[in-house]
Amino acid sequence: MRQKNSGVTAGRQPWWITAALGSCVIAISYGLARYAYGLFVPQFALSFRIDGTGLGILGAMSTLGYALGLLAAPRTSMWSARGTLIGVCGLASAGMLLMSVSPNVVVFGAGLLFAGGSAGLTSPGLAQLVSDTIRPAIREQVQTWANAGTGWGWAVSAFTPMLVFGWRGVWLCFAVLALGMMVVGILAFPRGRPERREESETGAPVRTGWRPGMTAMLVNSVLLGLTSAPYLNFSRQAVREAGLSMPMSVWFWFCMGAAGLAGGLAGKAAQRYGLARANVGIWMLWAACIGMLAFPRLGAVAALSSATLFGAAFMALSGLCILWGARLYPNLAARGVTFSYLGLAFGQTVGSAAAGVLADFTNFSVVFAVTGLVSLLSWYQLIEPFGPPPPEAVPGDQAALPASTDRDGTAV
Repeated sequence: MRQKNSGVTAGRQPWWITAALGSCVIAISYGLARYAYGLFVPQFALSFRIDGTGLGILGAMSTLGYALGLLAAPRTSMWSARGTLIGVCGLASAGMLLMSVSPNVVVFGAGLLFAGGSAGLTSPGLAQLVSDTIRPAIREQVQTWANAGTGWGWAVSAFTPMLVFGWRGVWLCFAVLALGMMVVGILAFPRGRPERREESETGAPVRTGWRPGMTAMLVNSVLLGLTSAPYLNFSRQAVREAGLSMPMSVWFWFCMGAAGLAGGLAGKAAQRYGLARANVGIWMLWAACIGMLAFPRLGAVAALSSATLFGAAFMALSGLCILWGARLYPNLAARGVTFSYLGLAFGQTVGSAAAGVLADFTNFSVVFAVTGLVSLLSWYQLIEPFGPPPPEAVPGDQAALPASTDRDGTAV
């Protein structure tokens, strides 16, 4: 006899617990280990007596670690998605601990490398864990709610540069939080099924190479990277130059993070309206919030509104990148997410450099006006051959179902 699809399977924890645990890991690896670096740049420059070029090299160490983590993630996730996420917390803790006690810039750079690597391992590992342990009917909701963890990681870190015990004490606290999350993960993360993911349900080998729709997915990811990098790197400086006070610029960052929690609704929107329509609709909000920073005299209300929209839209769009990759590789979700996020990382690398050059020759108003216009290219997804696939659209590669569900993902 079938019962209502409630999100709980026999012998498995409720889906929202997995989503909450995943959100905590993402808050630590992305919100703290990867993105909090930008909040402390002035303090780092003073402590290590380095100029803008040195700060750029340190930022590149984090990006390099992130890319290496992404490249390693499919293999580690195939071995154990649960183990990968536990390892993420350990790696983030080690990296942030190194940063907090670093006697020189070389050790500090090594810590950034490890911290960035933890973020690269996170999203593919989480995508695979969700694929292994959550019913297909609710996987997309779980993915996007977990992905919103970056937002509250931002919110938690927003005010830390103002604490009296200095950046070393702050990063030591971050390391302790990551270590605590590793212990929680060991105790609470669900275990996936041990079946071989290299085979489909029919026993045929799963195709792991290039698939139809990959180009469109990568264009979306690169576009998100190109247009998010200017905001993530220069928005606080831009609003300061537009007349906002230092405390207000901290609230600006906090609003970005707090609003990011709303990005968890993206999975529900994708189920209701389709991934392409949900994606393009959020891209329009994205273009608007970026374009708002093009106004040279920006008031506090407009600045905080822009940050709020950006935080929610960034979490939603990055979550939809995960769904797009997982749909292309339903039985190997970590591989699809890795491809998608490599495109995002490439776009952010190019976008950051391009925005910096454009700002040197013009000003931040031009940078954000151009970035907002570039965001409108996302309309290409509404042309059918270039949009994302529907769920389970890749033949022969249906995602494995938990043992206590039927073929429709309904609990039995």
